[in-house]
Amino acid sequence: MATNVNKESESNSDVTLGFLEEAESWLLLSNQFPSKVGGTPAWLSQVDLPTLPALLCEKCKLPTVFLLQVYAPISGYDRCFHRTLFVFCCKTPACYTRNDSRCFKVFRCQLPRINKFYPFDPPSDEMPEHVLEDHQVLGSGLKLCRLCGCLGQKACSRCHSVTYCCKEHQTIDWKNRHKKECANEVSPSSKELNSFLFPEWELVTEPEELPAKDEEAHKSQNLDQEHTALNNDLENSELESMALHETQDSKVFLRFKERIANEPEQVLRYCKGDMPLWVSAEHVLNEEDIPKCSCGAKRIFEFQIMPQLLNHLKVDRTDACIDWGTVVIYTCVESCDQGTKYSAEFIWKQDFSDLAA
Repeated sequence: MATNVNKESESNSDVTLGFLEEAESWLLLSNQFPSKVGGTPAWLSQVDLPTLPALLCEKCKLPTVFLLQVYAPISGYDRCFHRTLFVFCCKTPACYTRNDSRCFKVFRCQLPRINKFYPFDPPSDEMPEHVLEDHQVLGSGLKLCRLCGCLGQKACSRCHSVTYCCKEHQTIDWKNRHKKECANEVSPSSKELNSFLFPEWELVTEPEELPAKDEEAHKSQNLDQEHTALNNDLENSELESMALHETQDSKVFLRFKERIANEPEQVLRYCKGDMPLWVSAEHVLNEEDIPKCSCGAKRIFEFQIMPQLLNHLKVDRTDACIDWGTVVIYTCVESCDQGTKYSAEFIWKQDFSDLAA
């Protein structure tokens, strides 16, 4: 059963950390409400999936690929009894230019406890006798892309048995396996390893516990960050600005390293309504720069993806690679009711500065 990262007993200042663990595949299906990394999305709503235009990388115009999802219901809001945030990213390394967020997408989906897709009672912690697992068709009948698990509206013109979200994904799958399947040279297998996707892990959570010596520093963190943001706007001479920036950046990076040192394997930090843990004084997002939700409400920080996740994604290359310092997600403060739709939220990528290298 999924772990709820938004625990009612925690205050807004509490941080929940995310770690990766191996898990049986049935625990990562939609009806278990998982938090997970890699593989295909475990869609919450079984209808109104994001369409291809919304999933395209804004740089190379190719479809982004599922990176992770976080199950984060909000206590006290019936419309948010089930609530999951989905993050997608581009697989083209060249799109990861410095402090450029256009290669990421994030969507919010939520459902009330009484809905047409899932039972009223929570799922069992025991493996069911019969696991219904079809990676190509949702319970609603929507067909999915065989390669990436997103909405698949294009069928193979020869066999009509598999669907894809786009021509590019059909071409990749054709070369890797479907050409032989179409010619009946091998039997189709939904369990065959799909190397196009990121490796699949369960995302488990636990509260952050700071050493006693860090408690006082934690209390003043927000004030320090606000001071840094104000200093970024100072109009000084060029040399003074460079010296000030170097001091600020070193301070921010040192704070980042010290804060994560106690749990170096953390891949995610969840703290709805608090402040992100920035990796640099550069490209820090000010509140007035965060776009409002389509409903008109402001957006607030909810969680951030840590650079440690890159160690588990198998994305290293000699020429170029997918990279980030941290990826920060902001969501509607009202978590507005969009029915069964997947609502786009705001995402911000910040890279390490050259001074921190």
